[in-house]
Amino acid sequence: MSSIYEKYQLKQVINASGRMTALGVSTPRQDVVDAVNLGLNHYFEIKDLVDKTGDYLAGLLGVESAVVVSCASAGIAQSVAAVIVKDDADLLVNLHSAPLAVSHEIVLPKGHNVNFGAPVGTMVALGGGKVVEAGYANECSAEQLAAAITPRTAAVLYIKSHHCVQKSMLSVEQAAEVAHHHQLPLIVDAAAEEDLRVYYGQGADLVIYSGAKALEGPTSGLVIGKQQPVAWVKRQGNGIGRAMKIGKEGILGLTQAIESYLAREKESGKEMVEKMTPFIEALNSLPGIKARVVWDSAGRDIARTEIHFDEQAFGLATPAIIAALKNGDPAIYFRGYKANEGIIEVDVRSVTPEQLTIISSRIAELGKGRRS
Repeated sequence: MSSIYEKYQLKQVINASGRMTALGVSTPRQDVVDAVNLGLNHYFEIKDLVDKTGDYLAGLLGVESAVVVSCASAGIAQSVAAVIVKDDADLLVNLHSAPLAVSHEIVLPKGHNVNFGAPVGTMVALGGGKVVEAGYANECSAEQLAAAITPRTAAVLYIKSHHCVQKSMLSVEQAAEVAHHHQLPLIVDAAAEEDLRVYYGQGADLVIYSGAKALEGPTSGLVIGKQQPVAWVKRQGNGIGRAMKIGKEGILGLTQAIESYLAREKESGKEMVEKMTPFIEALNSLPGIKARVVWDSAGRDIARTEIHFDEQAFGLATPAIIAALKNGDPAIYFRGYKANEGIIEVDVRSVTPEQLTIISSRIAELGKGRRS
């Protein structure tokens, strides 16, 4: 393994930021690696593989239909294209150039129109849609969502993510009720979410997941939902989906990852707390630092360590601390969304106890170096 880092002159990484695309998201288990290798070394009729694995996953999850795609972002773009194009054979191959006389506006709460590494609006536009925001940045009720719907609306989009505003937002069930009252599909982007059944059960017509985040599969995505809209998503393989196609190895790898994910016992938030307790104690012994347990802002059973720096006592501004640890070797990555408040978070899901010791030691060295 070390030879790869040496060959390409790469730094090793301690991933304390969570399942992030910038770091390769996750590290699949051996059974997933085996499925990927099998896919790489055999031929299949790809349409048959797509259909049969989709049927198998739909059966596992208790949903009408499913399809594996190249990633969650592609899932958004293809889902948007699907609800615009539907069964229109000409529009399928001319979405890029045809004047859209059909409904193509995608309504979503304003607080959900975020940048998750790329803008949600970019994915909507790739699918031929136009974003229409409902409500305000800090508020969207069912009534405000309904008020944004017009005859030009093709679907309602709901983003379930820690990147989004959480307060004063309508629920998925309420969004589904509004969408269905107007005979529109509801698309839910649940890329990093852990429950593969809940949003379908709450009325979503299409639900999109990342294959590489909670599921710990290869780079891939999953779209589940009602039979007709998923069939439209599959048709996009001959439209915009051609530029986003997933290989046979990814299809088989994600299918195995989902099967294993459903069968195994997940690490609980309580177990994460036990893992990080010695780390928190070590941090709290350092000048200028207060560390504590915090819980995932999106409501998932994920515990993290919040580190609050008294920048004057520690001797270094928080953004500079993040940069110094990121630029070291190994490179240490944190969740820095609150760096402007002197706060960083450590996600321990992909970190070993030994790596947590390295992190606390590196932080101690930084502080000591600034005070000496």
